[in-house]
Amino acid sequence: MRTQADMSCMAVPRKYLAMGDFPKYYTGEKVAPILTIIIGGNHEASNYMWELYHGGFLAPNMYYLGAAGVVNFNGIRIAGLSGIYKYHDYQKGHYETLPYDQDSMRSIYHVRQFDVQRILQLSPVDICLSHDWPQYMESHGNYNNLMRRKPHFRADAEAGRLGSPPLLEVLKKVRPSRWFSGHMHVKYEATFKHEGQGGGTSAAASSSGPVVKEANPDEIQIDFDDDDEEAPPQQQSEPGPEASSSQPSSSANHSRPGASETKFLALDKCLPKKDYLEIIDFPAPLDHDPPKFTFDTEWLGIVRATNQYLSRTKRQQSLPADNVLRPLIEESIRWVKDNVGEDKDVTEVQSFSMTSPGPDPAFKGDRLPQRECSLLSLDDLSADDSPFTAAAISYTNPQTVAFCEMLGIPNNVN
Repeated sequence: MRTQADMSCMAVPRKYLAMGDFPKYYTGEKVAPILTIIIGGNHEASNYMWELYHGGFLAPNMYYLGAAGVVNFNGIRIAGLSGIYKYHDYQKGHYETLPYDQDSMRSIYHVRQFDVQRILQLSPVDICLSHDWPQYMESHGNYNNLMRRKPHFRADAEAGRLGSPPLLEVLKKVRPSRWFSGHMHVKYEATFKHEGQGGGTSAAASSSGPVVKEANPDEIQIDFDDDDEEAPPQQQSEPGPEASSSQPSSSANHSRPGASETKFLALDKCLPKKDYLEIIDFPAPLDHDPPKFTFDTEWLGIVRATNQYLSRTKRQQSLPADNVLRPLIEESIRWVKDNVGEDKDVTEVQSFSMTSPGPDPAFKGDRLPQRECSLLSLDDLSADDSPFTAAAISYTNPQTVAFCEMLGIPNNVN
């Protein structure tokens, strides 16, 4: 959160509303010592994340991959998907606009099929980031140990409902060497072995089911986010008949082999005595010093080819069939190579700039004043009752403008 107004766009109970130390990084008082690549979860200032739907710097040296995105760091190909999976919002468009109500404040960070379909057009990557775990990942590590530590996972795990079905599909398709996740507030390691070019399978993975989030005593409790009042319909792990094939399009990265196995790591909350940090050495194909941080040519082609299908309403059509989509992507990749260039340095196009002003200096302390109010949405509060110093404002982010101009696409975001 940048300002107190951003608190009106963060879906957490009032007692957890705290500014934290991000404003110091946003204003430049502090700077991340190394480039930090970020995805979104379900406890963010969603209005700010939406400004950078295509990705961009949230603060100096802090790069957000967007709702879905791919970048290269010294040749290491890093993909990411933000948000969490909810079956009832998965097939919707990105319809949410300010001011958010109690429903849209949650739905805005729910993963959309449109963004997953984009990622599924990729050839293999090296690293993948997500907030949710891919579905069935618990069965590829020390299952019994996990259930001893988190017994409330058992019912969903036994029913095949722990984790995200779309992320399982992505895992099989992009076949990264490493996959990093959070969300479940527990450190867990697993190894997913891929089989052939079609991706890995397991006994559990022969069926698919929806995610029904179980209460976790260790995590921030958000009763209004667990709104599955009835059993969700069976969620297919593959795109529908009108969706595009998950086979990769040809590109500069088409020849990259996928990993034979994916090492999965989930980390705990960033609190004392929690396993929230791990340092891993990953070999880089390039040896630039300083490191080279670039856009991914194939991903830029996918974004350019599919931007016309991005919906800002609840109705979202699937991407076209493969025989239609593949030529569009191929043509867009050629356009990117000719007009943008391969290995385009991110900082040549995007640089951090403050859109919202920094924190209100009149605001004292880290948390909101503890007044009697259980509502988060400004729509449900009178001006006298509002706990926020100002309502959230929709800003046009120069980084999104620059990204869209680079690709020659309309800015449908802001």
